Amino acid sequence: MKKIAVYCGAAAGNDPAYQQATIELGNYLAAHKLELVYGGGGVGLMGLLANQVLAAGGKVHGVMPQELVDRGAAFNKLTDLKIVANMSVRKQTMLTLADGCLALPGGPGTLEEIIEAFSWARLGNNPNPCVFYNVKGYYDPLKNMFDEMTTKEFLTTADRKKLLFSDSLTTIFAFMADYVPPKIRTYSDSKAM
Repeated sequence: MKKIAVYCGAAAGNDPAYQQATIELGNYLAAHKLELVYGGGGVGLMGLLANQVLAAGGKVHGVMPQELVDRGAAFNKLTDLKIVANMSVRKQTMLTLADGCLALPGGPGTLEEIIEAFSWARLGNNPNPCVFYNVKGYYDPLKNMFDEMTTKEFLTTADRKKLLFSDSLTTIFAFMADYVPPKIRTYSDSKAM
């Protein structure tokens, strides 16, 4: 494992615990020689994380759509910045560059990106582990939703075990190190119901 894609808010959130967890993650990545792959912004938790990884001697790779670069969102201190056509290409590029996917607290964009990464893992299009850094229970409602999907048999128990919610970086990176992608689903011919 060499590079971790981190999805996080362009806002900082209203609880200092989110910022503290972001700083701890940045220090952890740099100390363990794990390079950061992220959206390339310089504000909110995104900017805090990139700054912390760089300050701790790590490497940061940004991936940003041209429209956001044109609006001045790009962070200018990065190890490198890939400018891509749109958000769809950004998401694919981040998955291609990374060996693991992690979501800090964030908004709809953060949620959409990590959920897509997990969905693609189930299709066989993303070999990377997906984890929610569940700072102060931020993602508990979503964890409950995934458990409900499993109870209602929209998600298999085996695949549910491939998605981690944790507030421990030690647990998170142990999960990533031991991760085996989900078995790719196959479908028999549809039969009329």
